[in-house]
Amino acid sequence: MSLESGSGRRSVSDPLALRALAHPVRLKLLALVGREGTMTAADVGRQLGISQALASHHLRHLAKYGFVEHADAGDNRERPWRITAVSHQFEAAAGSPEPAESVDLLNRHLVEQAAAQLADWQQRRADEDPGWAEHPGVTQNLLYLTLDELTELKRRWDELVAPLAAQRPLGDTGRRPADAVPVNLTLVAAPLRTTPSGG
Repeated sequence: MSLESGSGRRSVSDPLALRALAHPVRLKLLALVGREGTMTAADVGRQLGISQALASHHLRHLAKYGFVEHADAGDNRERPWRITAVSHQFEAAAGSPEPAESVDLLNRHLVEQAAAQLADWQQRRADEDPGWAEHPGVTQNLLYLTLDELTELKRRWDELVAPLAAQRPLGDTGRRPADAVPVNLTLVAAPLRTTPSGG
């Protein structure tokens, strides 16, 4: 799937694709390329502190499962890569526990990545523009929801985010406001255990 081909949201349920992505370096790489728009393997290697050969290996592995693609023709060694979707939803295919385990692992990696990005923001925020520095970074709610209500909440979340993603394609600096910065929005919805009293 190319970014030009749809909404930018990709649902992933293939166990092999899930396993390919459930790797900390590949998740960092995917986020980095998404943030920068296009990058060569050499650029990725420098940014992540890994060799160009290892960066190229991870990019090819992600390309095999459709997470990245070559941005244009050009010298094979220095061809830039781009992501194929700005948003992912990971789902376990019905019938096998293995895909569910892959989704769980991937989701834990994504939450850890978001927590690390939050910690980085907290360390830098005193040096940022006061408007940004006042942003707390976390909003937390505890709600009693039915399954239908949770599904609707997630649909509305996507409805809010999708137009912004469509109006400001990654890698197209001309279509975003000059003062826009990349922001990780990660929605975590975790049903909690109920107590014997029902609370």
